[in-house]
Amino acid sequence: MSVAVVESGLHSTLSHQIEIATAAEVFSQESLARGVEEQIRALKEGVMEYGCAHYRRRCLIRAPCCNGIFNCRHCHNEAMNANEADPSKRHDLPRHKVERVICSLCGLEQDVHQVCSGCGVSMGDYYCSICRFFDDDVSKGQFHCDSCGICRVGGQEKFFHCDKCGCCYAVALQKGHSCVENSMHHNCPVCFDYLFDSISDITVLRCGHTIHSECLREMTLHAQFSCPVCSKSVCDMSSAWERLDQEIAATPMPDAYRNKLVWILCNDCGGSSEVPFHIVAHKCLHCYSYNTRQTRRSASSPPISSNSSPSSSSSPDSSSSSQSLY
Repeated sequence: MSVAVVESGLHSTLSHQIEIATAAEVFSQESLARGVEEQIRALKEGVMEYGCAHYRRRCLIRAPCCNGIFNCRHCHNEAMNANEADPSKRHDLPRHKVERVICSLCGLEQDVHQVCSGCGVSMGDYYCSICRFFDDDVSKGQFHCDSCGICRVGGQEKFFHCDKCGCCYAVALQKGHSCVENSMHHNCPVCFDYLFDSISDITVLRCGHTIHSECLREMTLHAQFSCPVCSKSVCDMSSAWERLDQEIAATPMPDAYRNKLVWILCNDCGGSSEVPFHIVAHKCLHCYSYNTRQTRRSASSPPISSNSSPSSSSSPDSSSSSQSLY
């Protein structure tokens, strides 16, 4: 047998072996790809089809406090507080202590994990192992803040954590907000719901105090434009002050009150001023705000004639802490 024939046979055998190896590799890769696709389909099964009014998720939680089964902690809190007639049984669910969940697809109760150990479904496209939190609606931009110790929504890149205020604020406020220590670790001054972990929108006022956005809207609808905590104006009131200037100019006081002076305290700048008494409002001489309150009558004011005195409710002596309306 010639060398050429032997070489040809060896090449043919080697080529056949390479083809077999290549086919096996392709088959293995295709099998792996099919396995990955099946796992992805299993993870995505039922997405956005389960949950409650608060969250879309594919699991229920067992409350560690009362052993009940609920869709989420808010469902638990509503059932055990607002709907509980017995005050001794009212309580909130401690989110970080949840240890058991129930898969909404296969019904298996298990330890807290993102992927069900029974059917392989993901119980939430967003999952936080610290907060024991699941949510399929990732369009909210959920993120966990280590400093707050809870998950928040809106996109991590859009927020910063203020250590003094003790909470996350929008980056637009990073260099322009008034710091108030633990500003959200208290109840809303209008509805008295706790603000720090509220799921409702919250507004940071110019003074640094916080309030539910809906509560602030209701206040403005009822012509209330001062902070319920510190009484400072919640927005730019310059146009309202101009209208008051015009109203005061058009409403001269009676002769008996024309030279009367009172001391006022400005709620906006904190300055004190001695100003002419007027039934409509008193203007701060420092910042020109009408958000003021009368503190006392000026000692230099002459006495009011008894035969021309109006009712006690409108007298400069009637109240030492009357709030100017605006």
